[in-house]
Amino acid sequence: MSSNAKLNRKRGRAANAPKKEAAARKRRTPQSFAQARRLQEQLRGQVVTHDRLGSVRRVAGADAHYVADQLCAAVVVMSFPDLAVVESALVHQPIPFPYVPGLLSFREAPAILSALDRLSEKPDLLLVDGQGLAHPRRFGLACHVGVLSDTPTIGVAKSRLLGTYQEPALKRGAWSPLADRGETIGAVLRTRTTVRPLFVSIGHRVSLRTAIELVLRCSPHFRLPEPLRAADRLSRQRSTG
Repeated sequence: MSSNAKLNRKRGRAANAPKKEAAARKRRTPQSFAQARRLQEQLRGQVVTHDRLGSVRRVAGADAHYVADQLCAAVVVMSFPDLAVVESALVHQPIPFPYVPGLLSFREAPAILSALDRLSEKPDLLLVDGQGLAHPRRFGLACHVGVLSDTPTIGVAKSRLLGTYQEPALKRGAWSPLADRGETIGAVLRTRTTVRPLFVSIGHRVSLRTAIELVLRCSPHFRLPEPLRAADRLSRQRSTG
């Protein structure tokens, strides 16, 4: 390697150092509930609510389960649109933050981010078992993971955290807006005919309309999207094993 090339590499590392340090600071566990809330307020301004994603070839699901004082976080990557498993990662970590309503992401996001870091290639899209914008401070787990990993992310929850809605029609694909204080914060989406709907919300870099479409395409047979079903199975196997 020439001296100029070595110099350019050193300059590149030096230029990236502040960015890496800033990213590391955002991942650190807050030392108080007030600090956690301030960090949510700071990071929610970075959430991108319009489509900023390329072609989707790899879609991942992320889920976490608790075992005593430990957390098992799993990420399963599938090819898209055929939904065949291509890669997975599993992390087993101590729970880093107490349970506080509205601050769940500080318990689960660190382990999910660690699992994402273990993948050979970042997914084009991530489905997270949890809320995104459908959160009191508009910064749920899907937003937290999406912003800190800079990954297009969708929150897919099995139950409502907050908001009001009208029950969607019983046919697969029917949906109705989930609203809070006059703002649309998500969609109540029927992924199977006559089966209970899911609560879909923006995580990061995916619009709500696109999120609805992609969740449906990832749910050809069951209520839950296939990547999330696979991540749930993997984390539970580790939890009980």
